[in-house]
Amino acid sequence: MKAVKYLFALWAGVLIYALLAVIFGARGLSAYRQLQSEQKKQETNIELLVQINRELENTMNSLLYDRDTLVIHAREQGFAGGQERFIRIVDLGVNQRTRVSAGELVLGADPQSISNQIIRAIALCAGLSILICMAFFDFFRFLRD
Repeated sequence: MKAVKYLFALWAGVLIYALLAVIFGARGLSAYRQLQSEQKKQETNIELLVQINRELENTMNSLLYDRDTLVIHAREQGFAGGQERFIRIVDLGVNQRTRVSAGELVLGADPQSISNQIIRAIALCAGLSILICMAFFDFFRFLRD
């Protein structure tokens, strides 16, 4: 009957391994929460890209179908009509042309987790520690009796 209680150390090691793997493992709760935050970042980036795409489509449509917008854009680029002439005045400041951003590259980060080997080592050390403590307890109880 005394030997059966030493199986508790084995079960404790297995339980510690299972808990650490579920919480901190590569497919555990911590990694799952990190992936959820990465998903939210990607979703906000997609929403921003959809908005930029709409703005670019509106600009393209206005350049294709609206003559006044095309004339204004051509003048910003330095083109003139048949009877127009440009006079360049130097040192009045930087030419402020509107630049459209096509979005930013957002890379997903890999979730941080504890490797399976480290979890095994921690569980093994915990199980051995419990086993040694139980053995010392029995040894000291044997010496006392």
